[in-house]
Amino acid sequence: MPAFFRWLAVIAIAPTLAAAQVAPASQHEFSLTELRQPNVVVVLRHASAPGVGDPPGFRLADCATQRNLDARGREQAARLGASWKAAGFRPTQVWSSAWCRCQDTARLIGLGPVQVQPLLNSFFGGDAQRRDAQVAQLSRLIDGLDPRGGPYLMVTHQVVITALSGHGADSGGGVVIELPHGGVARRTRVLPAAGLD
Repeated sequence: MPAFFRWLAVIAIAPTLAAAQVAPASQHEFSLTELRQPNVVVVLRHASAPGVGDPPGFRLADCATQRNLDARGREQAARLGASWKAAGFRPTQVWSSAWCRCQDTARLIGLGPVQVQPLLNSFFGGDAQRRDAQVAQLSRLIDGLDPRGGPYLMVTHQVVITALSGHGADSGGGVVIELPHGGVARRTRVLPAAGLD
């Protein structure tokens, strides 16, 4: 994503960050082997899908009207899944935005059945009040996950990741949220984009 669009996205979601009171992601990257921990929530941006947003008049029920994964994105998702399997990452739950590019990414990663979670849906160009409410609900959902019951995988959009964590995400990248356990506070760390040559 070009720097200009990242800057626009950060400006657009700044009120959301304040409302959700979410600490920005640490710049310390997360290693693949750490993904195995049961208190881990991987919040991943969908794989490569060239463009920004969706065409005018797109419909969630019709993938042909949306911006979708390209061949590189399909390959990227498959490679991510293979590398995560090799590292021992086995999520107990896989959730996805309703957008086809997110569901396709989650399915191609191949780490379990995919369940659509509307709180992961994009709000690109949407109403700020609805966006803020969605991010607050998503944050509560994450806080309510059992830190002994994961790891968990959520496939979503850059705007959602930025609103939730303060960190932008390239395709196939995102953040890893470590749920609090044993007196350790919730922590968010960078998961760099991977799966592309």
